[in-house]
Amino acid sequence: MKTRTNKAVGIVALAATSALAGAALLFGGSAVAHKEPHDTATLKAFNDAFMEQVVMGDRLYHGDADAEKQMKVTLSKTGMACAMCHPIGSDVHPHEFPKFQEQMSEFATLRDMINWCIEKPNEGVKIDPNGAAMKALEAYIYWSNKGSMLDAGRH
Repeated sequence: MKTRTNKAVGIVALAATSALAGAALLFGGSAVAHKEPHDTATLKAFNDAFMEQVVMGDRLYHGDADAEKQMKVTLSKTGMACAMCHPIGSDVHPHEFPKFQEQMSEFATLRDMINWCIEKPNEGVKIDPNGAAMKALEAYIYWSNKGSMLDAGRH
C-alpha cells in the first residue's frame, strides 16, 4: 500500500510541476528556443515559405497534374487523388501518427502512410520520404489539421 501511495504522490507532484511550468509559459514566463525573438519581417518570411509549401501540397493532394509534373512525381495512375478518399488533409488524422497502421500491418509514420496510399489504392510511384513533394504534402496535411492536439498512437 505504501508503494502505491508513494507512486501516486510522485505522479501528482509531476503533474503539478508540469502544470505550473505550462502556466508560467502561458502567462508570460520565458521559454524560447532562440536567444532573441524573431522580428516581424523574419516571421513573415517563415510564414510565406511555409504557406508556399502548403499551397503546393494542396495542389498535389487534390490531384493537380501540373503540380505533379512540376514536382516530378506520379501520385496516381488510376486517376485517383488523395482528396477522393480524404476530402481535406485533416481527414487522414495526422495528429495520431506515428502509430500501428492496420492496412500496413506495421508501425508507421505519416510519411509511410502517404506512400502506402500512393502505391496501393492510387497505383502511383512511391515518392522520396525526404523529398520536396513529401514535404509539401505533409505541410498541407498538418496545416489543414492546425489546432488539433497531438495524440500519437491513437486509433
